[in-house]
Amino acid sequence: MPDNRLIVALDVPNALAGMEMVQRIGPDVGFYKIGLGMLTGGGLALASELKDQGHRVFLDMKLFDIGATVEAAVRGLAQFDLDFLTVHGDPHVVRAACEGAAGTDLKILAVTVLTSLDRDDLDAAMMQGGTIPDLVAERAGRALEAGAHGVIASPQEAAMIRALPQAEGKLIVTPGVRPAGAELGDQKRVASPARAIADGADHIVVGRPIWQADDPRAAADAILRELRDGPVDH
Repeated sequence: MPDNRLIVALDVPNALAGMEMVQRIGPDVGFYKIGLGMLTGGGLALASELKDQGHRVFLDMKLFDIGATVEAAVRGLAQFDLDFLTVHGDPHVVRAACEGAAGTDLKILAVTVLTSLDRDDLDAAMMQGGTIPDLVAERAGRALEAGAHGVIASPQEAAMIRALPQAEGKLIVTPGVRPAGAELGDQKRVASPARAIADGADHIVVGRPIWQADDPRAAADAILRELRDGPVDH
């Protein structure tokens, strides 16, 4: 059985490239993320094909709009039998998304602070003051209180979120995970795969270190071995 703690981000141009990558990665990975960048390249068709093949699918749309629009969008997306869907962690967005997903198995995950951002980025966007960990904790708590099934946060904040009373029984999914020797890319708050899991994450999301590798299957298998063997700090 695949180790579904690893979610591979298929950040490739279109559905054909995505399916080719899934075939190259092989059967040890069973959970894939499809992001906004592939939406016009057949992303929803790929999601349906992956579900038909028995895979789990995380649709990373990071929805944000007025409540009625979010609810309608989520209700439509829920028809694709998805597993996870992201929305921004503002409570009104989370509540609307949960209404849209009602009666389905779709899990709504709330984005706290993107792992590509640091405090300078938040200042430039005129976000409220405070450290990123404090902001993540506050956004996570409010989103979970609003009904989110889990949150998206960097692995550096996983342990802090797991300790929140609101996080009991909830999911923590961490992008910004990089195995040893991998380029950081646009990620700024990172940790190793097994460290993220040890600190409280239920799932890690890894993209470029796998799909940009010469041998994507070997790259994925190396991460899976690390998850089995336990934390390796670099």
